[in-house]
Amino acid sequence: MENNNLLAAVDLGSNSFRLTVGRIEERNGESYIFAIDRLKETVRLAAGLDEDKVLSDEAIERAVGVLQRFAERIQNFHPHQVRAVATNTFRVAKNRNVLLQRAEAALGFPIEVVSGPEEARLVFSGVAHELPLSDKNRLVIDIGGGSTEFIIGKGFQSLLVKSLPIGCVSFTKLYFPGGMVSAKAFKQAEINARNQIQVLSKSYRNMGWAEAFGSSGSAKALVAVLQASGFSERGITMEGMEKLKRILIKTGSANSPLLLDLKTDRIEVLPAGLAIMMAAFKELKIKQMNQGDGALRVGVLYDMLGRKSAADIRAGTVAQYMHRYRVDTKQALRVRQLASAFYESALTLSKEAQESWPHDMHLLLKWACDLHEIGLSIAQSSYHRHSAYVLQHADMPGFSKDEQTIMARLNLESQGKLNKSDIKSLADEEWQAILCIRLALIFLRKRQAIHMENLALKIEAKDITLTIGKRWLENHPLTEFSLSNEKALWEACGFNFKIKPISQNQNGVASDDPSSHYPQSPENPPH
Repeated sequence: MENNNLLAAVDLGSNSFRLTVGRIEERNGESYIFAIDRLKETVRLAAGLDEDKVLSDEAIERAVGVLQRFAERIQNFHPHQVRAVATNTFRVAKNRNVLLQRAEAALGFPIEVVSGPEEARLVFSGVAHELPLSDKNRLVIDIGGGSTEFIIGKGFQSLLVKSLPIGCVSFTKLYFPGGMVSAKAFKQAEINARNQIQVLSKSYRNMGWAEAFGSSGSAKALVAVLQASGFSERGITMEGMEKLKRILIKTGSANSPLLLDLKTDRIEVLPAGLAIMMAAFKELKIKQMNQGDGALRVGVLYDMLGRKSAADIRAGTVAQYMHRYRVDTKQALRVRQLASAFYESALTLSKEAQESWPHDMHLLLKWACDLHEIGLSIAQSSYHRHSAYVLQHADMPGFSKDEQTIMARLNLESQGKLNKSDIKSLADEEWQAILCIRLALIFLRKRQAIHMENLALKIEAKDITLTIGKRWLENHPLTEFSLSNEKALWEACGFNFKIKPISQNQNGVASDDPSSHYPQSPENPPH
């Protein structure tokens, strides 16, 4: 396919939706992405939220219409070439499931709702990749429609990240309806923003930065207006913003002939963006800010590029969590490799069907095994529940909320009773992964290498067959008892589960020590 070297990022912001198509190019042994096509449409999604955080039908229709147009541009792309991420409005909307279902159907690709910190990390990556490489700290502020991200980082790595629920669309609705400006409203908006930014100001000032950059629409509009109107020689300054503020209040809106280079779609939300930026300058004591290109969509593209190479940030996150929670790496490796061997042998889907699924379930299973004991650092009793809670709710750089939910569910269902309704509703990939991690934990309960013959797992539809050496099973009564209980649990959920002891060697999945028989997979994080 001629599109093989192309990647597409879809950014579903609270103010605008953007699509960027980039071409991967190799230069001096390094991979770079060059944008070859960009689409942007103003949606004002956050404006459709009511007081109860329910998104209006009209706002959903606007979103669907834009995504249908985007879909035409990327309709021939492979699912692995497209990553769509949604931000604050998708995070907070009470009817998010309706919105997601309609949006995914319109776009034709799965949509990830990313957390605030993950959005911030991707924003910094996008800005950093569009700037000359530097070993100095940089501050990036991204004022979006529903949230504002604050990041300090070095190189391409984020060091401090924070996402606050203050945005140009939500603040417009709250303080500047219809784009109308008054001195009182501006003061209230600025005070609100300053109060929220105060929670991070001390830690950010302590870390410090050499340069500050503003990314996305609000910062870009401010830079353009301040420079073109003669309020600032370069970038954003407090003096320039004060001049702009006086004109907004005097005119009663941003619709003034004194403001040059202001795009029509920015007139209504400019006052809110200005109030938030002025609050940030005052709280963080910023002197001057330049425009940072790239932002979220470029960060998404480079994240996808990393996933195609050995630089997948998710592997690093897993390694950090294993270290933080003092995971027994030898046991984690044993469980990972036995569960992985079961999964490779038992998965009945074709390669094409596996690739069409939005997640790499095999990889998520491996990482879920790596992290299955992080809950032990909280309590031994029901530690799998603690592990699941951490995986569901923690900030995990590189992982989407959907991926965290899957890994959390794998851990939650890895021991104890099976949730019948959940198991029946899961895709084949998921319940098969759950079965594999459960079996691995049964066989490796003694936390030591095991030597087995004739172990094999076969799955056909809802028929599960576990083949195992008869003599080995007779010599391990606890494992035999546990497997019998496991059989009963799956059969209660509507599956046929057969344990098949055999007396002589047959070709099977795994034999001897799972920690040595199966080589470490390349995705295995360093221990």
